[in-house]
Amino acid sequence: MKDYLLGLYEKSMPNYLSWKEKLTCAKEAGFDFVEISIDETDEKLARLNSKKSERFEIIKDIYEVGIPIRTMCLSGHRKYPLGSSNESVRKKSIAIMEKAIEFACDIGIRIIQIAGYDVYYEESSSSTKEYFLKNLKKCVEMAAKKGVILAFETMETEFMNTVSKAMHYVNKINSPYLKVYPDAGNITNAAVLYNECVIDDIKKGKGHIAAVHLKETVPNKFREIPFGTGHVDFENIIKTSWDLGVRKYVAEFWYTGNENWMDEIKNARKFMDEKFKRALNSDILI
Repeated sequence: MKDYLLGLYEKSMPNYLSWKEKLTCAKEAGFDFVEISIDETDEKLARLNSKKSERFEIIKDIYEVGIPIRTMCLSGHRKYPLGSSNESVRKKSIAIMEKAIEFACDIGIRIIQIAGYDVYYEESSSSTKEYFLKNLKKCVEMAAKKGVILAFETMETEFMNTVSKAMHYVNKINSPYLKVYPDAGNITNAAVLYNECVIDDIKKGKGHIAAVHLKETVPNKFREIPFGTGHVDFENIIKTSWDLGVRKYVAEFWYTGNENWMDEIKNARKFMDEKFKRALNSDILI
């Protein structure tokens, strides 16, 4: 049995691939599972309205290929946030969560990574934060009934760009079904912004970190930075999260239209395996 599992973010592969092709790519590149994306586009949100027969086809692909879909990146709440000042949008956000939990149950997803936004396209305020907390409680209760873990992604905005900020809401809700799912790149950028230590921030999530997104960033840039060209200290972040009991990780990067995308996926696995090897065999102290 492997000591840790490393998943592949769905958006690292071309969108035109079928699920069977995506799962096969992940397996051939050596990844252990796939993280499905449910973003704010109509195409991805429509997955939550799929028929049971369509979901069963995904399950068949999972068993035929031999690699599961174990986590979900639910970023659809960026467009339909839990804290929206618009009541109809808030209702939509709750409906999205309910459908996402049901979808997770149907295909075997264990963790739904939820966006750490009260709002995104409107200005944050005391009222949006109140709505966010109120609706977050509803979402966690729905997840608890189904036994699905919700876990905050640390985002690129000030509302929740650190583990410490995510823990504020985890402690308020105080449920075994609400955790933190840190984004290594985002918390690294936040640490630079606040002149703080990213390792100290991770430690504040002790006992509550469900998984970790391994993503590269540079200051003020949060996406599409090739691994090894940014400033994320993957070895220390892996070592710290490992010592806190984390065993599930996802390599987050994007397909950007390049022809050698499969090589990039294979290289990402090699890059991360080397980081894990160095981190777990090192004498780094936390």
